[in-house]
Formats: sequence, C-alpha cells, structure tokens
Amino acid sequence: MNTQINFEPRARLLLQLGDQLIRNEGVALLELIKNSYDAYASKVSVIMKRIDDIDNGEIIIEDDGVGMNEDIFRNVWMQPGSDYKLRIITSIKKRVKSNRIPIGEKGIGRFGVHKLGNYIELISKTASDEEIAVKINWTDFEKNTTLNKVKIDFENRKRPIYFINGRSGTLIKIKKLKKDWDRASVRELYRSAISLNSPFASLDAFNVVFKLDNQEWLRGLIKFEDIKEYCLYKIEGIIENRLIKKLKYEFIPWDAMKKINGRKETLNNIKLIKEVKDEKTKRKKQVEINIGKYDIGPISIKLLIFDREPKVLNYGVSDKEGLRQYLDANGGIRVYRDGIRIFNYGEKDNDWLKLDIKRVNRPGENISNNIVIGAVELDRLKSLGLQEKTNREGFIENQVYETFHDAVNFFIEKVLSLRNVDKEKLRKLLGATSVSEPVVGRLKTLKEKINRIIPTGKKRDDILKTIKSIETDYKTIVDVYTRSSSAGLSLSIVIHEVEKIIDELVKAVDEIPTNKYLKDLIKTLDKTVTDYASVVRKSAKTKEDLILLISRAISNTQFRIKAHKIILITPYKDRVSSDTTVTCVASLFISSIMNIIDNSIWWMTYANRKVKKVYIDILNNYEPGYTSLLIADNGPGFSIPTEDAIKPFITDKPDGMGLGLHLVEVMMLGLKGKLIFPQEHDLDIPAEFQKGAKIILAFKK
Repeated sequence: MNTQINFEPRARLLLQLGDQLIRNEGVALLELIKNSYDAYASKVSVIMKRIDDIDNGEIIIEDDGVGMNEDIFRNVWMQPGSDYKLRIITSIKKRVKSNRIPIGEKGIGRFGVHKLGNYIELISKTASDEEIAVKINWTDFEKNTTLNKVKIDFENRKRPIYFINGRSGTLIKIKKLKKDWDRASVRELYRSAISLNSPFASLDAFNVVFKLDNQEWLRGLIKFEDIKEYCLYKIEGIIENRLIKKLKYEFIPWDAMKKINGRKETLNNIKLIKEVKDEKTKRKKQVEINIGKYDIGPISIKLLIFDREPKVLNYGVSDKEGLRQYLDANGGIRVYRDGIRIFNYGEKDNDWLKLDIKRVNRPGENISNNIVIGAVELDRLKSLGLQEKTNREGFIENQVYETFHDAVNFFIEKVLSLRNVDKEKLRKLLGATSVSEPVVGRLKTLKEKINRIIPTGKKRDDILKTIKSIETDYKTIVDVYTRSSSAGLSLSIVIHEVEKIIDELVKAVDEIPTNKYLKDLIKTLDKTVTDYASVVRKSAKTKEDLILLISRAISNTQFRIKAHKIILITPYKDRVSSDTTVTCVASLFISSIMNIIDNSIWWMTYANRKVKKVYIDILNNYEPGYTSLLIADNGPGFSIPTEDAIKPFITDKPDGMGLGLHLVEVMMLGLKGKLIFPQEHDLDIPAEFQKGAKIILAFKK
C-alpha cells in the first residue's frame, strides 16, 4: 500500500546547522546586529559582562527597532529559513529615502545566539502589540528527540515589564557562554563589530555601541579617524555597465615631503576588459566585462593606499607601530551593501582579490592587503543578482560573481597604473642606498632554511641550484649598476623588489615548503633577476644588419600577427637604403622588438581597432649621427606619460610587469643609443599612425 510520510528532523539538527553556518563568534555577533538593522533600529548596544567567566558571563544585544509580536515570533523567528525578509526585498520596486532594505534574506541569523551561549532570554515588543518574552536552553536540543518535541518557554505580557512608555525593540540576553573571553578575543570581536559599517560612510540613523565592564581591554585601539590622514593615495570611482564611468585619483604627499608635488587626475569612460585563453588557439584574447548583463547595479569603490616603507614613515608618522598594527588588522578591500558589510571579504584569511599573491608575482607594482583600506559599495535593490551564500561568507561564486570580481580587479589595475608613477617619485626622494649585503644575507638565510626543512633529494637540489643562479645574476646586477653613472639605472629599485620576494620565500619555506606557492616564488624571483641581469651583464656586442634583425623579430611573432590579422607596413623594404649595420646584442634587440609589437597588438585590440596596423621603418636622418628604427601603430597611443612608461613596474596594462620599455631603455643606454618617443606630427608618416604609439630606437653610427 502506498502512503506518504514526513521528515522528522532531530532537534540537534539546529545546533549542527548553527555550527556549520556561523563560522565564529564575530560572524555570530554581526548576524545579530544585522537583524537589528533589518528591524529599523537607530541604535544597537552590545554589552558584555564578566565574559572571562563562562558560568556567570553575559552578552546582551539590545536595539530600539520595530520589535516582534507573537505572530512574527512564531511564524518568522521560529521558522529557520523563512523567506519573510526576501519577500520584503522583492516587493520593494524602488528605493524611497525612508526605506531601509533588509540585509538578511536566508532566515538563519538567529543561529548566532547559539554560537555565543547555551541559554538565551529574548524580550521584544512592537509599538502597538503586547510584549513577548522567550527563554531557550540550547542544551535541550542535544537530546535524541525530534525537533517538534523540544519546547521553549513563551510568555505574552499584556503589561510590558521591559519595553515600557511606548518603547519598541528587542533585547537578547545570552548566558552560559561557549568560551572564556580574553583581551585578545574581545578586541578581535570589537574589530569585527565596528567593521560592519563602511569606514567611508556612516549608516543613516544606525549606531552600534560596544560596552564592557572591563573597558580597558579596548584601550589603545587605533581608530580609522586616527590613521586615514596617513594615506598617500586616495581613490574614488564608479563602475557602470561596461565602463569605469569615473575614476578620481589623488596623490597627497605629507607636508614634510617638500621636494615632491601632489597630483590629481580624473579618468572617464574606461572600457572594462580582461584577458582569457582561447580554448581553440590556446592564445590570450581580450573579452569585454559588462556588469550591465547581470543584476549587479553600479559599483562604487573607495580606496586609501598607504606606504609602509620605513623611510617614508619617517617623514610624518609619529606612531609607526600603531599604524602598522592597524593596517595588519584592518587592511584589505571589503564589500558593503547599503553600507553594511558582506562578510568576510577583506579578512586576513580571505584575499578575495588575490592582492598578496599578485604582489609577489608582480614585484613593486601591486598592493598587498596590509597597505590598503578599501570599500566596494553595492546598492541592495540593484545588486540582487549577487546572492549570498547560506554560510554568510560571501557571494555564491557563479558567473554573476565572476563578472563583479573581474570588474573590481580591472578598476584596481587602473588605480595602480596611476599610483606607481607617484610611488616611483617617492622612491627617488628617498634616494638610492647600498643595501646589497642584506640581499645576499637574505639569500644565505633562505638556503640555510631550505637545507634544514626540505628533505634531501632532487627537489631541494633543484631549488638550491636556482638560488645559486639567482645569486650570481644578482651580483652581476650590483656590480654593473654600482659602476654605472647613468641616472637611468636605478639599483635601489631592483634591490628593493628582490628583497621583498626573498622575504616572502623565507616565510614560504617556514610554512609550506612543499607547496606549489614556493616553486612559483622561486620562478618569479629568478625571472626578475634574470631579466635585469640579461641587460646589464657584459653580453657580446656584435655588428648586425638591422633589416635582418627586424625580419627575425617579425618571424618570431608571425603567429600572433596572423592570429590578430595585423597589417604590417614596412616602407624600408621598397627603397634603396644606406648602410643599415648597427652594433647591439642581437638576442636582446630581437626580444625588445617582439615586446613592442606585442604591446601594439594588445592596445589596438583594447581600442577595438577593426583594422590593426603596425608601421616599421628605418630612418637615417631623423636623429643626426644615428640609424633609427621606428615602430608605430594605429592604436590609442600611450595611456600614461612616456617618461613614466619607461620606469620599472609602471604599466597601464592589466597583468603587465611594467618592465618591457624600462629594459629597452636600459639596453639602449648600454649601447650609447637613444629611446625616443616622437610627438604627434614629428614624423612624416601616414595620418592614421600619428595618434598611435610611436617608438624610435636610435643606434649611434
């Protein structure tokens, strides 16, 4: 006989869900504060009494919101997973100034009380209904019984005891705490609580007050207001549809930095793109990022970027250790909806934008979490496509999230292309210092740790062999740069960047000696040092035919030229030329030409040029006494000043290293030649190339 049966969940299921859905006490408290926000409270107080005593401690959360009546408590609070708030959100067609859009929608925030303690008392009252009082002992749910058999004490008070004189709100008193609280854990909880609000904008009529009977535990905590003036770079921007609609950048040197000027710049309507690998050709291609395709809405971004270099801090920071501690604890880029934080983006264990990894992979150019305080702001009603995970740890990582993530990443890349120009000015202000011995010492420390921690075998031998090669190349760089009188060769920049990667390697060996991360770091360091060494070591200079070198460079890039349908225009082939012999290091020259052509292809594609052209010519009379090679394209031209484009680690190209043109310049200086960037109409070339990128490599005859 067929029949129907029902699920009968065990009572302990609620406890198990709570343990899995609420990660820690900080998240639990945030969930309860969010509930107060959703209840239209103007103030929520978090009161902690005797919290270093499990048996006698109390945590109290009280708000002045709309409160609950018996119907709401029974049919919403007592029904985990209720869609009550979701129905409110979807019913609101547009925002009214007085509307506060609910943050929660999953109906699981109440599990926060179980995470904090085993026993709760809840008192709540609306403006027009009777006061309700509830007592729950969570240990009753540990019994081997079905959920519907666990009873809780409920009282409907016709005469209010707590919310009197027309007051409304909710009070939750938590006892039989789950843990002993100490100073460190209270400070961390406090940090989580105050991080609920974006530091850049306080919530309209919503204030969180934190009270302790041991208030000295919170003393000495530096606040956002105390450190925000120490930032050197301020950024604001808006992303809409397929564009960065506006990006406002400001470099603000401190008063003591008298030799350096500040800078303000505003960029408008920058196209959002990213590079992906084509599955058929296995080559990278550009694709458009368009948040307008999804229910994401406009994205507002605000960033403060700091510089922790000790010599920089000496110019104007009195409490250096306090600043470092604050940035270590609070640094990162966080996400907010209607001013309320989406946990846990920007936490120490959630480098959602991979800033720290990219900082290692692209030394000097990127930012790490501990030098930036940022807020990515979303509108609640316009970002419904971004759905929060049930465990309250960010958004579901689907195509909508990926598009949001890509857009924010691209914005940061544009910011860094501006910041790196001014960062380099700061480094010059500090002056070059001879710090080669510390680098060699760090490499020695690294080798000792690898010998001690990584087992004997081929893996360790390969790593040590690579480090030996790095050491040799580095000593070559130091030797040549130290003897060079050219201002274009900045030894301090190389040393500064190499030191930072080595520091990361030392940490990696300590923590994850067999992880792929270690191998990636070694490769990054090796490439950085090798690239510099290749242009400064005494490579053999030979007399070469410029025409043949150009042909070899074009041959090496022929597949990219064909794949992107590049039209090559080479007028030098059609005329009788004088002697085209130049003195150079052939391999470096060919590599430089390939790099310039690759950059032209990238920027022409970015600018959506339907017909992409590269113009290559040999000029004998442009620069007297020099044989000059001209490479031009019909792309958008240089997006940053050319005097900055040749500096190391400065680029406006996403995922670029910012070393290409710098290494070309170093090569030309080593040959006693010139790297020239002609202005518009300086050359007698077709009009379509006048506004594009134009580069001249001039070789002394």
